[in-house]
Amino acid sequence: MWGKILGALFGMALLKIPGLFIGLLIGHWFDKAYGGTFASRGGFNGFSRDKSEAQGIFRYNTFAVMGHIAKSNGVVTKSHIQQATIFMEQLGLTAAQKQEAQAAFRHGKQADFPLLEQLAEFKSAYRTRPDMLLMFLEIQISTAYVDLNLSSAEQKILTQVASALGISGAQLEQMLSRYEAEARFAKSSTGGPADAGNRLKDAYKILGISADSSEAELKKAYKKLMSQHHPDKLMSQGLPPELMDVAKQKTQDIQAAYELIRKQRG
Repeated sequence: MWGKILGALFGMALLKIPGLFIGLLIGHWFDKAYGGTFASRGGFNGFSRDKSEAQGIFRYNTFAVMGHIAKSNGVVTKSHIQQATIFMEQLGLTAAQKQEAQAAFRHGKQADFPLLEQLAEFKSAYRTRPDMLLMFLEIQISTAYVDLNLSSAEQKILTQVASALGISGAQLEQMLSRYEAEARFAKSSTGGPADAGNRLKDAYKILGISADSSEAELKKAYKKLMSQHHPDKLMSQGLPPELMDVAKQKTQDIQAAYELIRKQRG
């Protein structure tokens, strides 16, 4: 519809009545070829959404869904509360922002928390920024694993989050495997052959490839993940400034895994 309207207006402005018909034809072609994609990205609202508004949506939904996951097993554990508190400190939130985050966390814990409605709002704000959707899911995965165990209730919520954001079940499983590998990789040492071997296996899982992958596949996986988590790129897509350190840590883990594999391959 927008193609016909704009085409007609521009056509009339340029060529009067003949331009009107030419504009309608061009607009009809646009609507038929690209109208669905344009609408799916929010139409003109996608251009007008304020960046600070999008960042606020990211911040609020991050803590609200964290609270929902924390309460998924019936009782919010000390580990979940400590993680949320530490996360707030790491982000360097102001006193007002901390209060907002705490309110969001409490909202997420409520039995009637509208998870799917909140996720729909979040996806609407970031529908053209898939890396931000993945970043959001990664944060929720870290919440679910705070006690080093993923319960069936927590996995169910993560599956709902992934589905609502348009992330496939297979991709979610890969992200879960990568997170577990990252956690082990960060804590492991290279003191003995067994530790070194396990660390190398986790490095491959972090990059999402196998030990028999080619050099080309290794570099491709590395560049893709670095691009996906690059702080400057995520900031330009609407990542709240206080989440920059989270993105930087991700890139450091990816870099360390890549360098270990390169060193082992000689």
